[in-house]
Amino acid sequence: MKKNNHKGFTLLEMTVVIVIISVLFLLTVPNIKTTLGIVNDKGCRAIEKVADAAILEYKMKFDQYPGSVSDLVSAGLLSENQTTCDHNEKSLTIYDGTAHIE
Repeated sequence: MKKNNHKGFTLLEMTVVIVIISVLFLLTVPNIKTTLGIVNDKGCRAIEKVADAAILEYKMKFDQYPGSVSDLVSAGLLSENQTTCDHNEKSLTIYDGTAHIE
């Protein structure tokens, strides 16, 4: 009689592993999407705080509040990429001496 020395995984074992990996993937993808949303929101809030500090610095330098965000950029207090957030979908505006993301 011949001895069967085949080594490897069976189709059932491979199927079980693929199902387990798929379930783990389906559980982590929504969590990652939620986390990215939180990170983007915190980034926007950070830009607002930086802009508020720039507004105060502008007020101290020029003895008046800036009329627009472009005044802060031209004064060198903000960079151009700090005027938008959330992948350029929201922009920074100034109302009554405070910065707002819209």
